[in-house]
Amino acid sequence: MRHVLVLMVVVCALAFGRAAAAQESWVQVEALPSLAEAEARAGDWGETFPNVAGFRLSSGWYAIVLGPFAPDEAVRQLDLLRRERMIPPDSYIAEAGAFRERFWPAGSAGLPAPAAADGTAAAADPAPPVPPAEDPAAEPAEEPDETPREARASEAALSEEERKELQAALQWEGTYQGAIDGAFGPGTRRAMADWQAAQGFEPTGVLTSRQRVALLDTYRGEQAALGLEKFTEAEAGIEIVLPLALVEFARYEPPFAQFDARDGSGFRVLLISQQGDAATLAGLYDIMQSLEIVPLAGERELKAASFVLTGSNGTVESYTQAELSGGLIKGFTLAWPPAEAERAARVLEAMKASFRPVGDRALDDSLGQPLAEEKEGLLAGLEVRRPTLSRSGFFVDPAGAVVTTSEAVRGCGRITLDLATEADLAAVDAGLGVALLKPRAALAPKVTGELETAAPRRGSDIAVAGYPYEDRLDAPVVTFGTLREMQGLNGEPMLARISARTLAGDAGGPVLDASGAVLGMLLPRPADSDRVLPPDEQAVLDAGALAEFLTANGLTPPASARTGSMPAEDVAAAGRAMTVLVSCWE
Repeated sequence: MRHVLVLMVVVCALAFGRAAAAQESWVQVEALPSLAEAEARAGDWGETFPNVAGFRLSSGWYAIVLGPFAPDEAVRQLDLLRRERMIPPDSYIAEAGAFRERFWPAGSAGLPAPAAADGTAAAADPAPPVPPAEDPAAEPAEEPDETPREARASEAALSEEERKELQAALQWEGTYQGAIDGAFGPGTRRAMADWQAAQGFEPTGVLTSRQRVALLDTYRGEQAALGLEKFTEAEAGIEIVLPLALVEFARYEPPFAQFDARDGSGFRVLLISQQGDAATLAGLYDIMQSLEIVPLAGERELKAASFVLTGSNGTVESYTQAELSGGLIKGFTLAWPPAEAERAARVLEAMKASFRPVGDRALDDSLGQPLAEEKEGLLAGLEVRRPTLSRSGFFVDPAGAVVTTSEAVRGCGRITLDLATEADLAAVDAGLGVALLKPRAALAPKVTGELETAAPRRGSDIAVAGYPYEDRLDAPVVTFGTLREMQGLNGEPMLARISARTLAGDAGGPVLDASGAVLGMLLPRPADSDRVLPPDEQAVLDAGALAEFLTANGLTPPASARTGSMPAEDVAAAGRAMTVLVSCWE
């Protein structure tokens, strides 16, 4: 019953507005990106309100409005309908100058009826058609709503917040790049003139009242459609404008506060917040590039106290920024479908312009599963990019060249060393089962493998360094064993056999003798051999065959001059220092 009374007030106000409005005002309740959506929603609104109209905005969106009303009555109606919760809380007053073609009611056309020169409202019913003039070019142009002097006078009455909002709207339209400070200097004047020219107005550099209304209506309508709102994430200590019509908070996964897509929008946001130093920042830089929402193709920039990542593929595009200050790393990621690039560009600019670390806190690890516990711990929504296969390898020269098994590089679209450094396949010998890799950026390994030149003694102690569990471990593991024979099962002279408990990921790793010299490279266990080695026995490509392979491919084999035996812990340390994780990616 209460809503019925409110509707009677609306109808009476509508009748009064048609009879007495000096200038038509409307209550805008919604804006939609497509005509079909707008027509459907206008029909829905029409079931409740008798005065629903629809107009295209200059931005290309479609506004649904109630009215027209006299200006004072529009304010009263807006307040009344908001209080009764009959319209959205972000509804606002819109002036006729903001509208273009009319699309609702169905079959209607043209702009809202303008106010008459004597101050009385123009008739609501359409005027009879006027025969075309003999010389249309001679018809006088529409009078401006304000002269330049009047426009400056009305502009002078604006508050600081109103001036800032105009600058923000110009920035949204892409004509203003300066500070949002409310000061209308040369930059703001140029932006106003550029916007006027783009809209077909005379580029005076001073917006009239009607132009300001049109600019702000477009800005507010598009902001409302994206749900752009200032958001303070207290746990992360971050303040930022977020597109809350496109994303919604999902969970904490330190160092991330995750916002997933709302209603299938395809947009996602990560707020980044953790304590740390430059090393932590560099580690985060590497980890971010392992996430599926950060595609590999894109610009990368790592500085001493910040980084920026962009990525793009056929499925997702994203932007990430992070900065280290005062022992805290704060930043964000925005990801979106490639088809939403235009909307994403507007959202991204708003996020970049508004991002601000607040307070002296970072996300507490107790809020979720910390990244430090397990790299794949982003399981609850962030997919970690994984290699198709990882094996071991070891450095063989001071520039970072690596020897590994040919199995590790077969059919790879991309090869990395320790998941971070891109490498190229320099040579491969499928018969021997060995490959040579060269990093794209020169490395400086602390230890390089030195090849044994003397014949090792059967039954002597050996050590195998490698990544038995592939990329699941952050450091290599050393397994001790015994040298069984300096030949293969079929008497192959370039092979040796060892007894050691190794796994598939160890293949390609160095096999060291007690002096710390490399006596060979561990080969993968044959999958289809008629003669299967015992579980604890493995084949090794010996140092002589490795030396010939390296020489044939332009590298001088690093020969060992070591004698005697080292403590087992020193052998293990040398093996770990020279061993590298070799990963094959699609």
